Amino acid sequence: MTLEKLLDLINGENVSLILFMIGIYALASRRNIVKTIMGLSIIQAAIILFFLTINNDVGRVPPIGNQITVPVADPIPQALMITAIVVGISVTAVSLTMFISLYHKYGSTNWNKVKNKRGGLR
Repeated sequence: MTLEKLLDLINGENVSLILFMIGIYALASRRNIVKTIMGLSIIQAAIILFFLTINNDVGRVPPIGNQITVPVADPIPQALMITAIVVGISVTAVSLTMFISLYHKYGSTNWNKVKNKRGGLR
């Protein structure tokens, strides 16, 4: 495989899929609450990267001004992803706040130890 073919494989869609799989691995394999929150943040970043890079055409300009003759980029996915970034940061902040409260109450960062201290499944 030549270097040019290898570099063609490195694009936003493929990188976002790899990041998504890393986040899924972090959720599935770790019992640490902070690492779980980080895994969710990685998944969120992968989804945003994927949506911003699909249907990305080189040469498109922002739809500002009177540039009717050149193709313009669609601003809707970009606006939605800005909203997704804000929501993702908010979810991460609330998750970390809940983790701090949980840690002060049970004294552990392990999901299983916290579950056992609460009395197991009810």
